[in-house]
Amino acid sequence: MEKLVFEKDEAQALPMAKYMKNLFPFAGVAAPKRKKLEGPFLKASKQLTNQELLILIAETYRQEEREYQYYAIDLALANLKRLTVADLKTLLPLLAEKTWWDSIDAWRKVYGDWGKGNLAELELIFNWFYKHENFWYRRVGINLQLLYKEQTNLTLLTQAILADQATDEFFIQKAIGWSLRDLSKTNPQWVHNFLNEQQLSPLAVREGSKYLK
Repeated sequence: MEKLVFEKDEAQALPMAKYMKNLFPFAGVAAPKRKKLEGPFLKASKQLTNQELLILIAETYRQEEREYQYYAIDLALANLKRLTVADLKTLLPLLAEKTWWDSIDAWRKVYGDWGKGNLAELELIFNWFYKHENFWYRRVGINLQLLYKEQTNLTLLTQAILADQATDEFFIQKAIGWSLRDLSKTNPQWVHNFLNEQQLSPLAVREGSKYLK
């Protein structure tokens, strides 16, 4: 398939890079335009074999501008239903490259959405992230079940949170609060009890209790 190229717009690229603390260069393509440009390429990607798709995702992700990381993850999401456990494991190393909250939370959607559609494999997926030496991977594990609602595996969620209960890392504590806040929409009593029974950081408690009365 043809290669998607994002034309550079320096006037847009500079503020976009600044928003991300200048950690990555940007081409300067805003999300709505990028999504529109991606459309035909995401459609064409569905004709690739899984091996060809994995190669395309990796090659795209490793391009310089940040928009290519977003596009690579969108390629995975567009083909999510046909990805296998082995495919997902092949993609795991990419999470450690060009890492920041935006890419990690997008990857979380890849693994979380796949897990929701394949609950029998959820624990296997979870264990790739649980107690990982890289805290960004652990953030994925903590937030893996966002929007699972009644399907949330409370045992896995508890394990993930307690493993990082005392971790002095903003993005971990924010993740704990995020998962608890999301779950409180459908299981407020469990979240209420959990917050009362566990010694969590003020940030996690504040975020997790936001919707509790």
